[in-house]
Amino acid sequence: MLIVQIDLSELMMELLVIKHMNRLPRLFTQSIQATFAFKTRALFCIVSVALGIASVILIIAAMEGAYVKAFDIVEKFGPDSVLITGGDRQLRATGNVEKTITLDDLAAIKESFPEGYVVNPVVTIGACRATYKNKKFQTHLVGVGDNYSVAWSWPLVQGRGIIIKDITGVKNVAVIGQYLARELFGEYSPVGKYIFVKGFPVRIIGILQKKGMTPNGQNLDNRILIPITTAMKKVQNEKKYISAIKIRFSDQTRINYYVEELEVFLKKRHKILPGAQSDFTTISPKEIIVFLVTLTGTLILFIGTSGIISLFVAGFVIANLFLLSVKERSQEIGIRRALGASQMDIILQFLGESVILTTLGGIAGSVLGLFSSKLFAVVADFPMHFSWKGFAVGLLLSSLVGILSGIQPSLVAARLNPVEAITK
Repeated sequence: MLIVQIDLSELMMELLVIKHMNRLPRLFTQSIQATFAFKTRALFCIVSVALGIASVILIIAAMEGAYVKAFDIVEKFGPDSVLITGGDRQLRATGNVEKTITLDDLAAIKESFPEGYVVNPVVTIGACRATYKNKKFQTHLVGVGDNYSVAWSWPLVQGRGIIIKDITGVKNVAVIGQYLARELFGEYSPVGKYIFVKGFPVRIIGILQKKGMTPNGQNLDNRILIPITTAMKKVQNEKKYISAIKIRFSDQTRINYYVEELEVFLKKRHKILPGAQSDFTTISPKEIIVFLVTLTGTLILFIGTSGIISLFVAGFVIANLFLLSVKERSQEIGIRRALGASQMDIILQFLGESVILTTLGGIAGSVLGLFSSKLFAVVADFPMHFSWKGFAVGLLLSSLVGILSGIQPSLVAARLNPVEAITK
């Protein structure tokens, strides 16, 4: 008899387990049916959540895009590089560039920083007109040192670069970008041909590899590089000042240390008192990343505020719609309770409906955010990067909104008296 009792108790436990295992799929099926039975309610909920999630997706895409763009620029700039330019940051921000960096500074840096395997001077002349036969094209003229290609990680695809003999001999030679080469010479090779720049002829000796656009929209492939001595003597009539110095160090892990040492060194050379504003600016990979991330912060703040408000409104709308739905479905709830449904069953069903709606809204918002980020990248020319992280965060947030907004209505529904609910 004892054995039979044990077998019966085990059987009852198995039946209870099977019952509970079958209950959850059944409740899920009922939640789906109820969700699509109220189409207007479902549409309002999905749209309100989708707008909030799309905003969140845009934030994540903007943040990741800014970091991807920053590291891409750093890679092109050189993770081991420092650029020193004339004038302090405030003046450069207003477009006023002072001449404060000299050839003597260049020589002193070369002597005092042996870790710098490249120390390259730059003279920025700016816009000019390049002429070849009857063709004229607006371009950008720059004077450079003999190791410009190494300093800026910019190899040539044809011909040769500017060498030390070109600089000491003040030669009229030039290296040009591919865009300018195509505009002036079409499909023909320009190497060996002469063009007129600033009133004097220069012989093209090389073509730079395609580089693309700068973050501020300048076409790097539309430029002419000439020896720095040629630029200073024949164009600027300058003997002392240069525009910038690009330095590359052998140990990029110590780049921040080198930046600090360079600043101390130049302040001492320029006799700048402690606490006074520098008359030069140092640009390093760290500052490039900080600049782009700061630039993105304004966009994130605006879109983030909109996204939080949208999600808050979505949760408020869903909670109120479900409270209204509880009143409309009181008889249904009463019948389910009378047929054996527990309070937990009612809670799970309503929470299931809420989560299903917000999850659908999250999926719709992710798709909307994807297309919006692509459109934003094209229209505003802002770096956007859509990844699985955005999609995961969107679904997580939408589910969380569904749970939080569905708790109160589900508790109200579960607490309804079955007899009173049926007779309403």
